[in-house]
Amino acid sequence: MGRKAPSFAPAGRKRKGPSFPLLSPCKRRISPAPAQVTGWASLPDDIVHQVAALVLEFDVVDYIAFRAVCSGWRACAPSPRDPTLRIRSLRPVDWVALCDGDAVRPDDACQITFFQKRTARCLRVRLPELQRHRIIGFTDGLVILLHKRATTIRVLHPFTRVVVDFPSLVPVYQKLIRNRNCVLRMNAAVCSSVSSTTSIAVVAWFPWSSVVLSADAGHSSWEVIHKDMYLSNTLPFQGQLYGFLQTSRQIVQVYPPKPLGPGPVVAHVPIKFGNPFFCSFYLVESDGHMLLVVKSMNLVGRDVEEWRRYVIAIFKVDVSLGHWELIPVSSLGDRALFVSMDRCLSVKAKNLPSISSNSIYLTVPLPDPVVVHSLSSQSFERPTTLCQVHDVKEKIRPSVRPFTIADHLLTYCNHREWATGLMFHEYYTIPKSYEELWKKIRAQDSEVRISRVQDSIRKGKRRVQLKKE
Repeated sequence: MGRKAPSFAPAGRKRKGPSFPLLSPCKRRISPAPAQVTGWASLPDDIVHQVAALVLEFDVVDYIAFRAVCSGWRACAPSPRDPTLRIRSLRPVDWVALCDGDAVRPDDACQITFFQKRTARCLRVRLPELQRHRIIGFTDGLVILLHKRATTIRVLHPFTRVVVDFPSLVPVYQKLIRNRNCVLRMNAAVCSSVSSTTSIAVVAWFPWSSVVLSADAGHSSWEVIHKDMYLSNTLPFQGQLYGFLQTSRQIVQVYPPKPLGPGPVVAHVPIKFGNPFFCSFYLVESDGHMLLVVKSMNLVGRDVEEWRRYVIAIFKVDVSLGHWELIPVSSLGDRALFVSMDRCLSVKAKNLPSISSNSIYLTVPLPDPVVVHSLSSQSFERPTTLCQVHDVKEKIRPSVRPFTIADHLLTYCNHREWATGLMFHEYYTIPKSYEELWKKIRAQDSEVRISRVQDSIRKGKRRVQLKKE
């Protein structure tokens, strides 16, 4: 009701023609000329290619941003996505993962804050690939993950999102390890595969176990490369893996395994440092070189405070002559070292004003564990004296925020605290009185479940039987 009926043209009357004249067959419509490209996007392709190579040489993350400027630049710069993850120049080598200090595991939050060592740039990256995984290691910025249910290993590039998968640890675990705590505290590193020039290898080792495993990408099982090697500090270097045997002065080549003749030992720490049981040895890569840091106890100065009674020595490990040689190092220049048994780090202090150059940040077994040793003055300092939140028994103060860059970098070197979302200098020892925190950690550990090989076989047989029925 109330609606007008549609009006139609009267019979015999033509509809009104188009309002624009028809084009004659001999004329063509001229398309507008494309807009002229100006500015940086108009650079010649050869110059763009050279600039892209220089940017990639500096940092792969900047290279990714370079390709995103325009389609012309992207066409002149090859994709940074390496499906094998073997090309080291396409890895985020100078990026380290920071801890938020809020007791939230990065794998539960599915995001990691990365820090560029040379420029102090920070990027928080959302990584859905962390779901149902636990972070067990880093190599050249690559994230090594353990699946909580299938116990498979995965290597993830956090900026290109490329993943490389490895087989499950269940068969080897049931046969040789059989200690769930070993898996919860396991370590892993990415190396260059010796059996293939187009893939990477992952080496895995476990605390309280002498078994060392390796697997190539695409293989269906893990190989036991060492059965009697208890490792302490390790270092992935130039595609290989080196480390120290526990309570010894021996540097060993873990991967690739050396022939039985020469054995895995490649160098010995000088005997002048005394009993290795009272020493700590750290391997760290700095400016393309392998350095050895030796921390030993000075038993002479008994009247000095315990945290000052250490002797620090640094050696450059030279392998250029075909045999290993330890060359003493007296200065680090503008660099600073962060050393720990889990992993070590070398940074340039030039762009990090809060970091002391020519210094070593290390840990000691005290309620306040952080100590800085200056090579220039041969002195020791305790930079985080007021940051201890407990006295090993009870809580004495709330967590101190914001944290310094030194706090973050030293926490990165201590994987147990980093992976739990706790700052190392506050929680390297967790008192029993922290019941809620312990309860949360145990709940997170319970998410890692290791199935039995027999159960998997039974389930497989059951599925076959159901299909036949």
